[in-house]
Amino acid sequence: MTPQGSSYLKGSTHQPLLQETIGQCLDRIVSQHPQQEALVVRHQNIRWTYTQYLREINALATGLLNLGVKPGDRVGIWSPNRVEWCLTQFATAKIGAIMVCINPAYRLYELEYALNKVECNLIIAAESFKTSQYLKMLTELAPELNTCPPGQLHSAKLPHLKTVVRMGNEVTPGMYNFDQVSKLGTESDYVKMQAISQQLKPTDAINIQFTSGTTGSPKGATLTHFNILNNGYQVGQGMHLTEQDRLCIPVPLYHCFGMVMGNLACLTHGATAVFPSDAFEPMAVLETVQAERCTALHGVPTMFIAELDTPDFDKYDLSTLRTGIMAGSPCPAEIMRKVIAKMHMKDVTIMYGQTETSPVNHMTAIDDPLDKRCETVGKVGPHQEIKVIDAEGNTVPLGEKGELCCRGYSVMQGYWNDAEKTAETIDAEQWLHSGDLAVMDQEGYVQIVGRIKDMIIRGGENVYPREVEEFLYTHPDILDVQVFGIPDEKYGEEICAWVKARPGSNLTDQTIKDFCREQITHFKVPRHIRFVDDYPMTVTGKIQKFKMRETMVESLQASALESA
Repeated sequence: MTPQGSSYLKGSTHQPLLQETIGQCLDRIVSQHPQQEALVVRHQNIRWTYTQYLREINALATGLLNLGVKPGDRVGIWSPNRVEWCLTQFATAKIGAIMVCINPAYRLYELEYALNKVECNLIIAAESFKTSQYLKMLTELAPELNTCPPGQLHSAKLPHLKTVVRMGNEVTPGMYNFDQVSKLGTESDYVKMQAISQQLKPTDAINIQFTSGTTGSPKGATLTHFNILNNGYQVGQGMHLTEQDRLCIPVPLYHCFGMVMGNLACLTHGATAVFPSDAFEPMAVLETVQAERCTALHGVPTMFIAELDTPDFDKYDLSTLRTGIMAGSPCPAEIMRKVIAKMHMKDVTIMYGQTETSPVNHMTAIDDPLDKRCETVGKVGPHQEIKVIDAEGNTVPLGEKGELCCRGYSVMQGYWNDAEKTAETIDAEQWLHSGDLAVMDQEGYVQIVGRIKDMIIRGGENVYPREVEEFLYTHPDILDVQVFGIPDEKYGEEICAWVKARPGSNLTDQTIKDFCREQITHFKVPRHIRFVDDYPMTVTGKIQKFKMRETMVESLQASALESA
């Protein structure tokens, strides 16, 4: 359906949605493709067919039932990308337990908050990763683990948590080992699992994702089988996935990008999910694509930038690539063009959405014109509606900026145990308000032009950081750039840019300002420019501009004091 003048569009409904649970879908796909390779985890030497994968999933599911896990119980998973993460995702779905994704970067305060907010009674955790000592942190929060039998935790700080399951073979007081749990299932547990499978409904909650907001405590977006299974299916349809495809997944599983757009997109199409490493490493991605002959690759823009900039990039054979997704944060048009030209990803798609919409509600088609694929997030997905509204809630005319709202199958149930925050986000007519500023064109393509709170107002002029970033990306020596506003006595706000320069370039503040002059409006030219090697980011690759803003303000204040 094409827009008629107002910024509203409804996606196609000619293809029915899946009316099954994740467990039922898994059983169906395994019966259709029993010997198809389902999972490759290169850093753990795992290579399983769908039949082998299902056997391991069922072993963990029955083990969890043996430990007393019931449908509706919250089971936390705290780990980087590992085979155990994948098994937990599907095993919990099989028995109706609600998997709670714990950010691998969380520290004590955040972990305590998350586990208590959703009342987790079991957590599966890696031993450690980089500087995160997961088991030590759990024991620090719950020292009672040192003296309790496994599965019988009574913790003062974590009153709901009863069971800790650790990955790896070492023995830790008060904890089960992952492999040990997978061997606990009895014949009666298998019978019980089958019975539960028949009772579960697609509309049952199955996953809680904590949104990585820039302010306030994280909120637990509660998603159903119906939400995420169908979103994974639609994502795969948008990429034209089949059982012949092999998808390289370097994005984190704990976020929807990995577990829905990766694992569930593969499952619903009988494709192969390939994990190159436990966390993103550009060289591991390139090596994996070459060795595994991957046909698809996911990533946030910063990942694709790092891959393209890898030394000896040209020596890797990426000719098997066809498609993939660039998403997670605004996708620079220049980077998109390079990915198509240099990585053979002629069918690469841009997708957009948020955790609360499971997560995708917009995607570009693989045959969209290049300018639409580079400069928009495409059109609304099947079985979803979107509109762009003004501050009063009225739908704006085509071509005008406003807040993007979404309605349809993918919208979350709500924030766990938080009716107030849910009501702030989902209105009485079930429209989810994104907080993102968007523009819809005559053909229904949508451009995301910024966050409502990211908009810079400089001397009464509205400046959208995305617009300035897109222009600066056209400079050949600028590898990456982030633009944001900082307080200014004269103009209210001034524009600041943090720039990653190409190694060996001679970029300076002045050369960048000269490049901008005469090409973009004077009030959009960054006044403050800082050269950096990295940006503060969440584990999912979302840039944290509020941290840059704080750092920049402190730096400028310190400089002012020194020169006073």
